[in-house]
Amino acid sequence: MKKHFPLIVRIIISALFLLSAVAKSFPIWAFEKQLVDLGIADWCKAPYLARLIIALETAIAIAILQKNYIRSFVIPVTIALLIAFCCHLGIQMYEHGAMNGNCGCFGQLIPMTPLEAFLKNIITIALLVYLYKNVKDKPKGENSFITLLFIYFLSAFLLFFAFPFCPCTKEENSKIPAIPILQTDSIKDSNAITLHDTVSNKKTDKVDNKNIVKKDSNVAVLISEPPFTQSKFSMYNNFSSKKVNLDEGKKIVCLFVPGCDHCRDAAKELAKISKSHKLPPIYVLFMNEETYKIPEFFNETKMQLPYFVIDDIPTFFKLLGNKATTPGIVYLWNGNIVTSYEGLDEHKFKADEMVKIIESNQK
Repeated sequence: MKKHFPLIVRIIISALFLLSAVAKSFPIWAFEKQLVDLGIADWCKAPYLARLIIALETAIAIAILQKNYIRSFVIPVTIALLIAFCCHLGIQMYEHGAMNGNCGCFGQLIPMTPLEAFLKNIITIALLVYLYKNVKDKPKGENSFITLLFIYFLSAFLLFFAFPFCPCTKEENSKIPAIPILQTDSIKDSNAITLHDTVSNKKTDKVDNKNIVKKDSNVAVLISEPPFTQSKFSMYNNFSSKKVNLDEGKKIVCLFVPGCDHCRDAAKELAKISKSHKLPPIYVLFMNEETYKIPEFFNETKMQLPYFVIDDIPTFFKLLGNKATTPGIVYLWNGNIVTSYEGLDEHKFKADEMVKIIESNQK
């Protein structure tokens, strides 16, 4: 058993890196978004970086099983990579808490908190140190660095081949209009609310108290018709083959993924409140992922809504918002964002709250 233990350790480490690579690949857009949210890359660079990182993990999974420079290069590089990951996780734990969020080490397949991922990496480093002491490179002169390069470049080629994407241009990277979109914020005083430019996140002019109503200490709602403005949704005007101006009047815009269970739950809540309350017209912007599930989505949620599929995934998430996650629901009035919801945490969809805001606008 002792004789074969180093081989067992190599197989375990290889399996961990291979699992990590596969998990990050399905869906690969989720890993791309994580890189963007962390500020490591923008949406133009994220597709490249995501595939190169996954290719590196795949290459390590293969290289750890062979003998070319296993002790003098492969193991030290792998340890250095894990130490870098540990430093990143340490920062995340300091800023957001050790048990908050999914580190993304195993993608969406196996959610892990930063602390769990940190401990996993420490154990893996310990196994690699053991391996370093118990394996040897090939005899001097027989090692081939080209073999290691071949493993990595082949892994990268297969990743780019299996998950093709269209390189973005400067025009595509800025095609969402950088136009101020009014959004209500918490009441700063008893007379006015502060509006924000959601693109630059800068404070803009205040609105007179005749246009708002105080609901509680934190919520202020527009009650008189705001001026028309161009929203970030203005480019979408064709839903289920019908022309629509989302910036005209009151609209509810939903940003959903067809296969997302949480999106379906949000749609069910919308369906429920639509039976007892008069809601503005609802339109759905679907992300181009598992679009074959759209009929199933509407059958399950008991709603048949006009929709449009956004082909470009980065554009979808730019519309959803910085670091935001699905489901997204936005209430527009003449292009102004009156209220919006996203994800599953503090900003998640609150049906009762949105109904109160909408009904306040109808008075």
